[in-house]
Amino acid sequence: MNVTVLRESWQPHPLAWIHRAEARFFAEELRRAGYAARLVRFRDDSISDLPSGLLVLRLSDPVMLAAVQTLTRAAIPFLGPSAAAMERCYDKYEAYRVATAHGVDCPATALASEASMRSIPMLLKPRRGSDSIGVRLLRDGRIPARARTDRYITQQYVRGVELTVAVFRERAGMPLRIFLPQGMPYSFFRKYLRPAPRAPLADIGLAERVRRTALEIAKIFGVDWAARIDLIHEMENDRLRFLECDVAPLVSANSAFAASLEAAGIGRAEQLQMLLSHRCGLR
Repeated sequence: MNVTVLRESWQPHPLAWIHRAEARFFAEELRRAGYAARLVRFRDDSISDLPSGLLVLRLSDPVMLAAVQTLTRAAIPFLGPSAAAMERCYDKYEAYRVATAHGVDCPATALASEASMRSIPMLLKPRRGSDSIGVRLLRDGRIPARARTDRYITQQYVRGVELTVAVFRERAGMPLRIFLPQGMPYSFFRKYLRPAPRAPLADIGLAERVRRTALEIAKIFGVDWAARIDLIHEMENDRLRFLECDVAPLVSANSAFAASLEAAGIGRAEQLQMLLSHRCGLR
């Protein structure tokens, strides 16, 4: 079977480095599994020249959204999230509004331009973005002047156990616990540069609750391919809070997505079959 792995062009940005590496690892893994996999650089002016066969999108979120929109307009089928699912989840403020409107428990969130949000401490995040780039813990609640715009959000800082779980269509993996020092947010640094340890959640009852919640959230957001859903368990009052739905997660063998499914008994060979079995783009 011929598989084209679409990756982005080189650029001096950490997201590009991470996702270009992931595209390479994923293509190599497919070759070892017996697929005829090739890497092709995404260019929106040359999509008509893409090879025949399966087309897998392995791009960072902003480039992924552009590629999905371009391919959808051209009616070219692909393996990856739909434009609608990406647009619902990529804007963190709108994702919060959608989730709370459906009764999902979330940390209080507001646009950084709104003066009413003053929980201390609180998190400052780019409104659009991924991989925790730009996340800051504001211990005194003071928002830098440059960030007091609608391009940033503030979010109530919740102390608890960070959890992440893979979802693929109607299947959920085993939640993974992220082990972070007390009071440290799950930043880009702790995700990629000095990764925090992770392990399957030991509390089986809580794990099932997390899986059910993740599937409900995936349904609310119309997740239609792979996703990774992040939550936090506030232990002092047993609240399970939704943080983010990433519909363009890393899916290679060493990713949290793969580890979550593996811990639920879904081996890597089956994962690859799942990832290559559902085309989008012709809706």
